Amino acid sequence: MALDKFARDLAGATFDSIRVEGHTDRLSSNAYNQKQPEQRTAAVKNHLVTSARLDGAKISAVGKGDTQPVTRLQDRKTVRASSASPRSWPACLQPDRRVDVEVIGTR
Repeated sequence: MALDKFARDLAGATFDSIRVEGHTDRLSSNAYNQKQPEQRTAAVKNHLVTSARLDGAKISAVGKGDTQPVTRLQDRKTVRASSASPRSWPACLQPDRRVDVEVIGTR
């Protein structure tokens, strides 16, 4: 798992803070698009604290919703948001459904 590798790579490093940002695609409602990345970031933070034994006080978790897509709107396949289920989401939007992690510190 990529998160476990990240935790191993961070072992032995001195860090001031870790910022976890969650993102999603444009397909659902604003409320859903905010809640989903918040849940993702909470899961990442929880994993880093429980499995990697990192200091939770130094980890911030923020959901950015669909405000910072990495895909371009013209590249998106047309899918009606009202009927979109996870199985019908276009693969071209996968890069928007992500968690970014930034570490500030020294090795």
